[in-house]
Amino acid sequence: MTKTNVKEPLVRIVKRDPLPFWKSWGIRVAAFALSMIVYFWAVYFFTGKVPGDVFKALMKGTIGLNNGRISDITLWKNIRDIMFLFGVALALSPAFKMRFWNIGGEGQIIMGGIATAIIMRTLAPHMGSNTVSLILMAVISAVAGALWAAIPAIFNATHKTNETLFTLMMNYIAMQLAAFVNVLWENPKGSGTMGTINGLNEEGYLPQSFLSKLVGEDGYLLIVLMVLAIAIFIYFYLTKSQHGYEIAVIGDSQDTARYAGINVKKVIIRTVAISGAICGFMGFLVVSGADHTVSTTTGGGRGFTAIIVTWLGKMNVFYMLLVSALIVGLGNGAAELANTAGLDKALGDVLTGIVLFFILASELFVTYKLIFRHVKKEEM
Repeated sequence: MTKTNVKEPLVRIVKRDPLPFWKSWGIRVAAFALSMIVYFWAVYFFTGKVPGDVFKALMKGTIGLNNGRISDITLWKNIRDIMFLFGVALALSPAFKMRFWNIGGEGQIIMGGIATAIIMRTLAPHMGSNTVSLILMAVISAVAGALWAAIPAIFNATHKTNETLFTLMMNYIAMQLAAFVNVLWENPKGSGTMGTINGLNEEGYLPQSFLSKLVGEDGYLLIVLMVLAIAIFIYFYLTKSQHGYEIAVIGDSQDTARYAGINVKKVIIRTVAISGAICGFMGFLVVSGADHTVSTTTGGGRGFTAIIVTWLGKMNVFYMLLVSALIVGLGNGAAELANTAGLDKALGDVLTGIVLFFILASELFVTYKLIFRHVKKEEM
């Protein structure tokens, strides 16, 4: 008998057993701390600013803290942006839990925004009641988003098409429809943009001063309350309802779901339509509550960023809210930092990307472990 050396790969990645809560979060916190070290180093390299100056700029960008005073306008704008991103992440979570990768959130937001803009421009000035206009826009925007999402869902359920590519392509169609609407109703002529709809008349505008005694004239409390209501709905829908159970079973195995008597095609179409409806409703909130116009950028990249939020948040409502706040806070803080340093705002995206890279990497080490090569002796 002879012995030979059997070589293994230098590094193998294997799935680890679930880690204790403290250990998994210890890895995440360590990754975030390391990301901030790299973050501060990168800022110093590009701008020469020391950590104290960086922290001040971040606070100014996130909560409007300047000379010891917090700006209500900046604070509420950031809260609004957090709620927009959080709402889209909530929309994607039912589909993702079913392992239907809805990458079309951006297009579904735009379709909801287009529906809202059309009603704002054509019907709202003649409705006589802003409340009725808002209800109509909310319903129609949700229907538009649901129909836009249902198209790839139907093809996936009936013909096994690839939902990732299908929903992704639907984004670009929605963007072109938004461009068409802008050219159709461009204001002023030749601008290629729709401009602010209804101007000073504000027909179809979501009131920003709702409960103004509590939040001030620049508050967005109504948007916050609506998104929190969606969060409560999603939590109970996914964890306490029969539909949530069916979604979870299909996510684990479609064959098991069929064996259990679940109509897989029906659940896929229904779930993705709900996902699209919430995205469309978020389009209504963006157009009616913030932008007051629609364009190819109405989604603001939230449909794509929300994918990261949903994945990092593990489709847990509370965790997704925290991740949304982290991403928006870092992004706006980094943008303020770039502005303070007199650099292009793209630097803010680079700095935010550094932090997200480390956070995403931490999830790899929470789920998997590295096994390094060693030499085994095998008898021949």
